[in-house]
Amino acid sequence: MNLLAKSLSALAVIAVFSSTKPETKPVKPMEVPPYKIQVAILLDVSGSMEGLIDQAKTQLWNMVNTLGKAECNNNTKPQIELALYEYGRTNNDQGKGYVKQLSAFTNDLDSVSKILFGLSTDGGDEYCGQVIYTSMDELKWDAAKESYKVIFIAGNEDFLQGNVKYTQACTKAKEKNIIVNTIYCGDYQSGIAEHWNLGGECSNGNFMNIDQNAKEKDIPTPYDQTLVTLNEKLNSTYIGYGATGAANIARQGEVDKMNSGTMNGYVSRANAKAQSNVYNNASWDLVDASKADSAYFLKIDKNTLPDSLKNKSTEQLKKIVKEKATERGAIQSEIITVNANRSRFIAEEKAKASTNKAAATLETAVEKTIKEQVQRYNMRIN
Repeated sequence: MNLLAKSLSALAVIAVFSSTKPETKPVKPMEVPPYKIQVAILLDVSGSMEGLIDQAKTQLWNMVNTLGKAECNNNTKPQIELALYEYGRTNNDQGKGYVKQLSAFTNDLDSVSKILFGLSTDGGDEYCGQVIYTSMDELKWDAAKESYKVIFIAGNEDFLQGNVKYTQACTKAKEKNIIVNTIYCGDYQSGIAEHWNLGGECSNGNFMNIDQNAKEKDIPTPYDQTLVTLNEKLNSTYIGYGATGAANIARQGEVDKMNSGTMNGYVSRANAKAQSNVYNNASWDLVDASKADSAYFLKIDKNTLPDSLKNKSTEQLKKIVKEKATERGAIQSEIITVNANRSRFIAEEKAKASTNKAAATLETAVEKTIKEQVQRYNMRIN
């Protein structure tokens, strides 16, 4: 065999071994588990609870703002979901202990707020064990042990009423790793006499009492009108799509108006809307949807877009959405900054006016509890 033939033969052998060498694939980074914070709010709507419902309406957004500051130890943001139940209403199903689910777990915060503003009181029997057990049985609770799953039940009257014992609810809570916190509407000793401390103790939760009729007065600030204007500008960055797009755009403004009864409520909502990790409307807003899926432009029915966008090309639509996203981010940052200045102004005014301790409300009770309990799940409130 001549030299050329030997060389070709050697190359052929090398090629064979090269072709059979296992292919090296790049290692994918490990995905971060989507941990959650799930909060179920159980409200007594019997005749004496007008004040509780009023506090829930106005203070929902304060709770959302607190949840929006939560971070896992790996610096990721947990998903936030809220659920809502009422109990103690006479015309609810007696066979279900007068308990009714108003909202399953959702991140549609406008929907939850609108439901709260639609609540009214009606005399009835308040079966706490029943509503706690029902909420754990009906809701889709996250299975991950790292997720913070919590129930806040607020009301008065004896905690031990009804056929479903609180111990049954506590056993299920422990099985599902759900914390139950009880909030008695009245003075502390009455809450103990009515056994509300037992509900918190059995599931490593807290027992608290509040003055459900306490109302925080608005303190006018030089930042109020700026925040109103910024919130209106923020609304203009939403692009409704799909069968419910236009209706949800209208609902957003409607819920703004509902929360405008107090400046504190309105501003708390605006500040929550400035936090994209909690106020996200990808199901009907094209800007949020495109962040979640950059190819979403190819999937939408353009006929469901606003009239001014129906005939735009995909490239034109991409450009418009990108501009709206940039505009929204700038407005959200400004809302957070201006609101921080407003909060400092109010704190200074309160310090000047009085040193008296403010009455405990649903807002203070829930915020304090969340900040403490998330730490058990390797989370923190920044």
